[in-house]
Amino acid sequence: MAQTSSTSTPPRLTSLSHGGGCGCKIAPNVLSDILKKHAPLLQPPPALLVGNESSDDAAVYQLNPEQALIATTDFFMPIVDDPFDFGRIAATNALSDIYAMGGSPILALALVGMPIGVMSADTIAAILRGGETVCAQAGIPIAGGHSIDSVEPIYGLAVMGLAHPSHIRRNDSARAGDIIVLGKPLGVGIQSAALKKGALDAAGYARMIANTTQLNTPGRRLAQMAGVHALTDVTGFGLLGHLLEVCRGANLRATVDYARVPLIEGVAALAGEGMVTGASGRNWASYGKDVTLTADLPPLAQTLLTDPQTSGGLLVACDADAVDAVLTVFRDEGFAQAAAIGSFHAGQAGIDVRA
Repeated sequence: MAQTSSTSTPPRLTSLSHGGGCGCKIAPNVLSDILKKHAPLLQPPPALLVGNESSDDAAVYQLNPEQALIATTDFFMPIVDDPFDFGRIAATNALSDIYAMGGSPILALALVGMPIGVMSADTIAAILRGGETVCAQAGIPIAGGHSIDSVEPIYGLAVMGLAHPSHIRRNDSARAGDIIVLGKPLGVGIQSAALKKGALDAAGYARMIANTTQLNTPGRRLAQMAGVHALTDVTGFGLLGHLLEVCRGANLRATVDYARVPLIEGVAALAGEGMVTGASGRNWASYGKDVTLTADLPPLAQTLLTDPQTSGGLLVACDADAVDAVLTVFRDEGFAQAAAIGSFHAGQAGIDVRA
């Protein structure tokens, strides 16, 4: 492509990539097949508390009796056209994995791939400023990184964090009888599909940005509660996909009460108008065999529950008597729609969704 001039209209960011946000993730079944063909060359050391074994949100390495290092990376292509907002969303999403393990971030490295001949320096700088703004809100520096000239725009972070080893919360440690709490409402993928089609109004866009740039900081406090047994966050595989990872890791079955699942205002109507991402169908094709939907569910339930979330909410497994305290933590930190949406029980790993 020709170099864009200072007087030409810059291209929409979402027009420069084949997908956006966490909807870019490789489908769960394809990823599983790839990983099955990969055998580790080294036996993990005892200090590696969390590795690849449970499809968890980050790796955890114990440094000493009081500290564990949490390391993660996340990046994707644009989900919105505003470069500053894209940077904010990508950074918030990357930081979420640290909070989902129960840690506090300490520094980040930027991962930058941009089509230099297509995007202006000002646009790329705005993306980087967006990421820096979120990291500043989290109280950490972007201390370096790496950049390449790529065909599609890509931005994200590698993030390091710290936690006490006893406060690490895995995604495979839920217990029978635990209650499932979801920290953020669903619907980001549907909003992104509407945005690409010009069908998301200003109020809807504002709700999308507010949701995707809200740092999952409650994870730090939740991990210090004895009644909280497992943590993860909901991203590209949708609520059902990430809940299934918890079920498989803990060898439990989950029941989800659909009526209690929070949704971003307006997304049900958008889904009814056909504003759905291709990733939603790929998600269901990957894991639908392990999910039972009751006949009385609304027609759009499957679409909403498989909708890929970018910078989605925390998913918590906690004792029944800890639910009120968990919800109080969420409310204290501004997560007004956090809700208890179901429970875990003994049975074949999978999910039952009821109206």
